[in-house]
Amino acid sequence: MKIRVLLCDDQAILADGIRSVLSSCEQLEVVGIAQDGLEALRLVEETKPDVVLMDIRMPNMNGVIATQEIKRRHPAVKVLILTTFDDSDYILNAINYGASGYLLKDTSASALIDAIENAYAGDTILPAKIAKRIADAAKMVTSDREIRIKRAFSLSDRETEIAFMLYEGFTNKQVASALKLSDGTARNYISSIYEKMGVGSRSEAVEKLKETLK
Repeated sequence: MKIRVLLCDDQAILADGIRSVLSSCEQLEVVGIAQDGLEALRLVEETKPDVVLMDIRMPNMNGVIATQEIKRRHPAVKVLILTTFDDSDYILNAINYGASGYLLKDTSASALIDAIENAYAGDTILPAKIAKRIADAAKMVTSDREIRIKRAFSLSDRETEIAFMLYEGFTNKQVASALKLSDGTARNYISSIYEKMGVGSRSEAVEKLKETLK
């Protein structure tokens, strides 16, 4: 059975070239080409691809938002981001939204085919020559966010860590389990966080965190 691939790129010449490359592989079948994220969402519904090769910078809806929507509606579909060196922030967001990895636009034909097959098999695609750049960017983003939250509410290091876990949707029990704390200790930390933030519930805390991180 062939791997069904949907291409999403607003540069027609590039998309046609990729389709030509992929069509030369017996294991792959290109089921459509979308020119922006909105069209990609429609074509995912219509063509039922296994893998979406997604550009980032496109009109109407960029690849990050499209990735988020595709993974929300069709969790089994693999999304590979097609990018250039200056898209670090976009890539980080796309990975957080469930993308299986990213490729550079100057990748070779054989590497592109291998990446699609590997993503379909469940692997994460991480080209070595941009891995460090992305890792460094991730650390900077995380560090900046932690500092902003810590300073805004005078939280301790542990409270800051737990605040982000609440922000990510962790339950009290999940917080306790992940940090190897007793349920009571986790509850005490969370109560302290609420008190310092001036809120009375988890939903209020999450909303206040969102406002602070804007």
